[in-house]
Amino acid sequence: MELSNLKPAEGATHSTKRIGRGQGSGRGGTSTRGHKGAQSRSGYSSKTGYEGGQMSLTRRVPKFGFTNINRVEFKAVNLDVIEALAQKLKVTTIDEKALYEAGYISKKDLVKILGNGTLTQVLEIKAHAFSKSAEEAIKALNGTVVKI
Repeated sequence: MELSNLKPAEGATHSTKRIGRGQGSGRGGTSTRGHKGAQSRSGYSSKTGYEGGQMSLTRRVPKFGFTNINRVEFKAVNLDVIEALAQKLKVTTIDEKALYEAGYISKKDLVKILGNGTLTQVLEIKAHAFSKSAEEAIKALNGTVVKI
């Protein structure tokens, strides 16, 4: 066996349809395109979403709801995550740079600190927003809350 004489296994391939090669082939004449109409002619390409005149799916499915263009989306980070990060890095200040380097947020994310979990050490936390419970938990330990 050499690269020059490799072949697929017996029965693994099908011969291609030889379309438009005379009436004797069974696929001559209209060449499987039917009679007349756009699809029988060369250069035909269907429009995206066109369903042959049937009302398209995008028009059949009802639309509802509202998208607020002024919505501000925050990346939520809980206190237990901040506690673990502060212990791991052995720091007293947690800001968005530390959260980014730890992989909790992306570069352009706005950060909101949420109050899930407990804090045991005094920290200075810098973020774009804080929940009431998180702010109270940080201040209860004499930590500082800095809104960016």
